[in-house]
Amino acid sequence: MREISMKTRTMEKQNVSDNRYKYLDRALARHQYRSDALIEVLHTTQELFGYISRELLIYIARSLKLPPSKVYGVATFYHFFSLEAKGKHTVTVCMGTACYVRGALNVQLAIERACNCSMGETTEDKKVSLQTARCVGSCGIAPVVIYDDDVAGYVIPEESAQHMRIWLEEQE
Repeated sequence: MREISMKTRTMEKQNVSDNRYKYLDRALARHQYRSDALIEVLHTTQELFGYISRELLIYIARSLKLPPSKVYGVATFYHFFSLEAKGKHTVTVCMGTACYVRGALNVQLAIERACNCSMGETTEDKKVSLQTARCVGSCGIAPVVIYDDDVAGYVIPEESAQHMRIWLEEQE
């Protein structure tokens, strides 16, 4: 526990120059540091930082006077929250019944081969994060893949693999 406290104190000193913490502090104040605002605070944190690090979990727990285990439990229960940094791009393959029946597994495998990593992971170069969703609600155009925020329907494996190759070849 002492190690966490030292890291957190160091992090809090670094926060002075990071404007994202100012916005997070405003969100905490807006919710009056109430523990029942945990999900809203986690959403704000995810939007500001792109993910919720261990240090941020502790920062939120202290601010809301909650045990870190409670904050961790909520953050890991909901699929929206990520505890690891994501890549520049995110690809989401819908694995709902309609998509699965219409070939989503083959699309998923093509994406994994093209990126050389598995769903739930990020490529080594941090360019692409791979994830699945239970259902994205676009069953009529199954199988569905979401490339960043763009929904694509009737996706075939070759098309999805090509999309990944384009992302992976992008220059910084």
